Amino acid sequence: MIKQYKHLVHSTKHFENLNIQADFEYKHQHILSLEAFERANKEITTWDNYEPTPLHFFPDMAKDAGVSSIAYKDENFRFSLKSFKALGGAYAVANLLIKKLKEIGITASSKDLIAGTYKHETSKITVCCATDGNHGRSVAWGSLHFGCNCEIYIHRNVSVGREEAIAKYGAQVNRIKGNYDDSVRLAAEVADKNDYTVVSDTSYEGYTDIPKDVMQGYTVMVDESLKQLDEMPTHVFLQGGVGGFPAAVVSFIVESLEFPPIFVMVEPTNADCLFQSAVNEKPTVIHGDLDTIMAGLACGEVSLLAWSILESYVPHFMSITDESIPKVMQLLANRDKPIVAGESAVTGLAGFLIACNDSDLKEKLSINESSKILFFGTEGDTDETMYEELVGRSSSEVLSGL
Repeated sequence: MIKQYKHLVHSTKHFENLNIQADFEYKHQHILSLEAFERANKEITTWDNYEPTPLHFFPDMAKDAGVSSIAYKDENFRFSLKSFKALGGAYAVANLLIKKLKEIGITASSKDLIAGTYKHETSKITVCCATDGNHGRSVAWGSLHFGCNCEIYIHRNVSVGREEAIAKYGAQVNRIKGNYDDSVRLAAEVADKNDYTVVSDTSYEGYTDIPKDVMQGYTVMVDESLKQLDEMPTHVFLQGGVGGFPAAVVSFIVESLEFPPIFVMVEPTNADCLFQSAVNEKPTVIHGDLDTIMAGLACGEVSLLAWSILESYVPHFMSITDESIPKVMQLLANRDKPIVAGESAVTGLAGFLIACNDSDLKEKLSINESSKILFFGTEGDTDETMYEELVGRSSSEVLSGL
């Protein structure tokens, strides 16, 4: 199983961040905190059909990789969105509407919004954002459930399947000619012109409050994971993107545990803005098409809030090319208990498997027979056509054992 990744070792880059905070004392409560997690958890766990997603254990893979244990958090079953993003964008929409209502003297909760109690007021509000697919789906889903209007901007490389998945929740979807970062800028311009509110998963100069809510929503998934584990992990492999997801994981774990694990960031080579930021010791923009099959990670500009957390606590950064991704998706689909994992869900696992075939890199990451590895499978087949193309079967066929 591990040997099939041997030829991919040459396509991997690694950088060690020596500027991490040595004592691992968490000092970023102004961005993400356990206190703010409690508020997010209180709201999200009241939503219809909320339940913790499963955590799978792979003893066979652990044995082959020469580690103690491997755990994989499966976000394919998160609400109806097949992605952890359901926790972030939707929570930020709910929180925004609750705050807007409070400004006019109304105290409300998510349950009130879902019930449509204040639909007359919330229907006058429009949110918008740019997306690679999953975040926009979450914002659109949240807008539909909580009673406001929604406008989404997608870039030229977003698949038609992802576009349709957003539109089915009633959002107006606009496709632009540029890349993801161009769509972020356009969404901000449109919001400013039309008095919309941007609900983005990335933060930039002058825009920080709502991205905090988005990231804080993700911590619900991290809390579930730690409660599902018998022993705390020694390593957590994380997908990159703009950095919101890994920052949520890192912040929650560092503030929660006396002895945090080793964090390893894994990104696509063509969109490794976090890797390059670590190398340059400052937020670094990646230009170009950002073309990768890891569609949810095709981001060239880091979230400033996320980066301030990641640069403090993540010692290892990796970038990998696309070749390994379909094979890891197939690896999970072919297990005795099949798992449906999308292109961006398996990036951390792919990085780990590649590292296990490079003795030098494995040693640098301190991976050994005592290591307990945690992965977050952040999405299922959020692009059903792409999934079937890469795996050779549809998700329904995979789960039915065909």
